[in-house]
Amino acid sequence: MMQLALAEAEAAALEGEVPVGAVIALGGQVIARNHNRRESWRDPTAHAEIIVLKAASLALNRWRLHDTTLYVTLEPCPMCAGALVNARVERLVYGTTDAKAGAVDSLFCLPNDPRLNHRVSVTSGVLAHEAQLQLQSFFRARRPGPR
Repeated sequence: MMQLALAEAEAAALEGEVPVGAVIALGGQVIARNHNRRESWRDPTAHAEIIVLKAASLALNRWRLHDTTLYVTLEPCPMCAGALVNARVERLVYGTTDAKAGAVDSLFCLPNDPRLNHRVSVTSGVLAHEAQLQLQSFFRARRPGPR
């Protein structure tokens, strides 16, 4: 599943989007897959995680996604981590950490905050090197200066 998320991240990069890809699965079957689309949709909420959560809810005809697993290449931000909790996602698997905006392990721990009404099981570091390389290559190509 993380390989599919990495493929989505690559598609995002080819479209000029920050390369983050996500897949949501139920019982080992892909329910939805997509990537960041903030630039193309001109929508600050068009993160890969939000897009696949919405698509999965439509496909399953319910907003409670308690039996699903979300795979994403980058540690979710506060908005996305909060959405995982609100959607009652059972498990999150992510690639590389996000020291500047991560809300799972880096800056906050929203999926397992005991003050919230739901906990999300978290597995981190899956294909982290590959996910990190995608992001580094994307930003290196866009930043001026010596390489």
